[in-house]
Amino acid sequence: MIDTILFDLDDTLLDFTGNEHVAISDTLLRFGISDTRENIERYIDINRACWQRLERGEWTREEVLVGRFRELYGVFGIDADPVETQRYYENRLSMEGSYIDGAVELLSALHGKYRLYAVTNGTAKVQSGRIAITGVDKYLDGIFISEHIGHDKPQAEYFDAVFNVIGGKRENAIIVGDSLTSDIRGGINAGIRTVYYNPKKLLNKTGILPDHEIGALDELLCLLEKI
Repeated sequence: MIDTILFDLDDTLLDFTGNEHVAISDTLLRFGISDTRENIERYIDINRACWQRLERGEWTREEVLVGRFRELYGVFGIDADPVETQRYYENRLSMEGSYIDGAVELLSALHGKYRLYAVTNGTAKVQSGRIAITGVDKYLDGIFISEHIGHDKPQAEYFDAVFNVIGGKRENAIIVGDSLTSDIRGGINAGIRTVYYNPKKLLNKTGILPDHEIGALDELLCLLEKI
């Protein structure tokens, strides 16, 4: 019987994609790049690849945060400071916060019935700002930010640190997230059941197999009754 749910934050409970577009648009303009859809998508692709290097243990967090802008400026041939850009962008993103459709309703329905936690690789400054804006913490029994823990999803050590705090049996826990490489692989590494939140019905080419898949957050309620 499931009594503990670990939720990813970004693009599972909170609308990171929408908030990211606002913040990166402002950042690109400030540092001399037009905020066209094509340019924003170029940044998003670079950013995603950099975070995947972190998940594989190839880059440190600092290399990701600064390296993504260094690579972006290399593409556009712009002489701008990636460290300064990172500081500006992080501050800008920390001021953006909104929910995924259905997240408030889901959390309200689960609150008090399950132990609810958030597990996130997002930077501490950004997540602290977004959590404060949305008030998502009022639904949760705890929030675990990898920068504070010293390990990142999907590392088993990250989840060991989480369970050392929250206790409970892992067979009674489940993780819900939109990332196969971070959330679902992390859940597998942690020995807990996994729910892949896949609203866009993306084709899974990773070989990482979740225990369950949902296309909308409210589907989790019915799923929990069955497992």
